[in-house]
Amino acid sequence: MTLYVMLGFFAAAILGMPLAFALGFGAVVGIFTSDIDSNMLPTRMMNAVNAFPLMSIPFFILAGELMMKGGIIERLIDLANAVVGRVRGGLAHVTMLAGLGLSTVSGAAVADASALSGTLMSPLARVYGVGFAAAVIAAAANLGPIIPPSGAMIVYAFMAGPTVSVGGLFMAGVVPGLILVAIMMAMCSGFAIKRNYPTTGEAFAVPRVLHELRRSFIILLMPVIVIGGIVAGVFTATEGSAIAVVYALVIGLFVTRRLRLADLPEALVQTAVTSAVVGAMIAFASAITYMLTIDLFPLKLATFLRETTSSPIVFNLLVAVILFIVGCFLESNAAYIMLVPLLHPIALQYGIDPLHFGFLFVFNLVIGMLTPPVGVVLFVVCGVARISLGEITRHVWPFVAAMYLLLFVCMFVPPLVLALPRALGF
Repeated sequence: MTLYVMLGFFAAAILGMPLAFALGFGAVVGIFTSDIDSNMLPTRMMNAVNAFPLMSIPFFILAGELMMKGGIIERLIDLANAVVGRVRGGLAHVTMLAGLGLSTVSGAAVADASALSGTLMSPLARVYGVGFAAAVIAAAANLGPIIPPSGAMIVYAFMAGPTVSVGGLFMAGVVPGLILVAIMMAMCSGFAIKRNYPTTGEAFAVPRVLHELRRSFIILLMPVIVIGGIVAGVFTATEGSAIAVVYALVIGLFVTRRLRLADLPEALVQTAVTSAVVGAMIAFASAITYMLTIDLFPLKLATFLRETTSSPIVFNLLVAVILFIVGCFLESNAAYIMLVPLLHPIALQYGIDPLHFGFLFVFNLVIGMLTPPVGVVLFVVCGVARISLGEITRHVWPFVAAMYLLLFVCMFVPPLVLALPRALGF
């Protein structure tokens, strides 16, 4: 049955069917090639999406939409420009810091790529050329699922079950995320010096930095309240996401005054569409997971891996190879939903810390969003920059290499990932 399910899914996906429905087609094929009751399909689908923690996904998406329409990105750019705008490669540094700030609000790489592209593509292209500009924006946008709050981490924690807490996984991404920002900013400086890019922006001035800090303070306070409340146990991730929506409304309507009531329908529709895609994937994938479990596929996979190696490090490396291949051809949400229920229990059998494995899993698939042929962040940026996938790939690969280097460092040095969540009691 497992073979028929996989063949059905890949056949539908190759023919161009949307991945959510390709998963559903695979589930239907599994039903018709087995003696499983067809009534199982709607029951499993309903049970999979009827979960309180999943409500945080549309709320965080909506909060990100409202903050972007409310002009948050402009204030973050002004603050970053005041701090690093004048140094060599300064505009690229501004983009990285803006991506860092935006990631604490939206938690989604595609949304960040759209916001950063629309705001910074033209000035970046004038200074650095369109290829390097697009690569910098794509790399900065990819911080979204690493820095909390992260929609990818919410999906992972839900699929992994009670052994992984959302707050703990959020905190696991903080230190590696900040290290990644520092690495990519250093790379931008290196490229700027090597290619003799001109300096931009005004010279560093404390009064100007303080002025921009005052303008951005209310925005910077949002992740402190939302993420801090989740980590401290004051409210759940779902309640925190609802607070983020209210906070975004207040900022957009009364602080920046860029958000209009007329913008709300579009934000709600976009949120509904994105949430529906994720929900459909979870629903259909749960049916497939159930069929694979009945067919003892997880047990067979665990037995195969245990017979292949008894080393947790080798297991992590094998998973990294699998996810590298999967990330090149499969949309990340589909990969989480299909693979987490299979690989997470096996990682526990190897004695791997669930937060450590969860972060490595998420980080691996986040990198996949920058690798062709299905790098969704690349497609968003290419659409705005109007360049080919090959052109942006030529410029983005050093950032991808840096991400993989950090991934392997985190793999072999677990305290980089676990020190902060352990210090906070996760």
